[in-house]
Amino acid sequence: MAALIRTINRSIFISRMGHPCLALGGSATVAKSVSVSGSSSKRLPDRVKIVEVGPRDGLQNEKTIVPAETKIRLIDMLSDSGLSVIEATSFVSPKWVPQMADQMEVMKGIRRKPGVSYPVLTPNLKGFQAAVEAGASEVAIFGAASELFSKKNINCSVEESLQRFEQVMVAAKAAGVPVRGYVSCVLGCPYEGKVAPAKVAKVAKRLYSMGCYEISLGDTIGVGTPGGMSEMLEAVSKVVPVGALAVHCHDTYGQALANILVALQMGVSVVDSSVGGLGGCPYAQGASGNVATEDVVYMLHGLGIQTGVDLPKLMDAGAFICHSLNRRTSSKVSQATHCKL
Repeated sequence: MAALIRTINRSIFISRMGHPCLALGGSATVAKSVSVSGSSSKRLPDRVKIVEVGPRDGLQNEKTIVPAETKIRLIDMLSDSGLSVIEATSFVSPKWVPQMADQMEVMKGIRRKPGVSYPVLTPNLKGFQAAVEAGASEVAIFGAASELFSKKNINCSVEESLQRFEQVMVAAKAAGVPVRGYVSCVLGCPYEGKVAPAKVAKVAKRLYSMGCYEISLGDTIGVGTPGGMSEMLEAVSKVVPVGALAVHCHDTYGQALANILVALQMGVSVVDSSVGGLGGCPYAQGASGNVATEDVVYMLHGLGIQTGVDLPKLMDAGAFICHSLNRRTSSKVSQATHCKL
């Protein structure tokens, strides 16, 4: 595992409710090169872009419908925390994802902050057209590296899904709307098991060739390990520039932060995460939530990597949505600093 060499000023330790913990605003000197068992040190990025997926990926699997006003307030709070990308909703059929039926109301109701992007998920041309009508200035399309998952998730084969996306890409290019691409099940599938890195690379290459400016590689069921992440990224980075890659890690087996660290070592500087660790996939049984944004930001700041995110404000947003859902946050950082319902 990675050996981190760091010195921390003792003055940043404070006591909260009788327990010692790290002050969120404290300063720390952290070595920005990380060595991995015998290999040479690898330079970490100076800055990482966080793509907040909580309002969409985090809430889509909730069985109880979350009111549109709650979603709008969450997005506004996330905007105020310094996040530069917040995935707001998805333009899918309410029949398949009832939680996103209020997409028009959400898009019309959010307070758009200058410098913040609010992309939405669009599975097909109809969804893209509705998204543009609602004022979306960026969209995302989603494919899979697994045939069975593709059929369960969007009711078509991987090749058929890519053909559908070509229609979206043509329309997006004509409208001047940037498109991000997702690839699901890059480290494992609930139906097929392990997914070969070559399959991931093939789908990622197709999406990038179509014109997606960024490809997010998703460990949808959270089974990946640092070794698998390294192997997969090595294959994908041969066909897609590493600067156009992002990672999207679920924390089912507690491996998300370790996997993200490996991705950073390999040159990735974009990380998807969900406030409060909310999320899961309605078509991937057993998939727990995304890695918590609070935990990712805490780790990155501890490594001396800039994010532009105000962690206390981010934690406030997490506390708000967890209270609204009547559940405890999955963020270890928020739990440790007594961010309760």
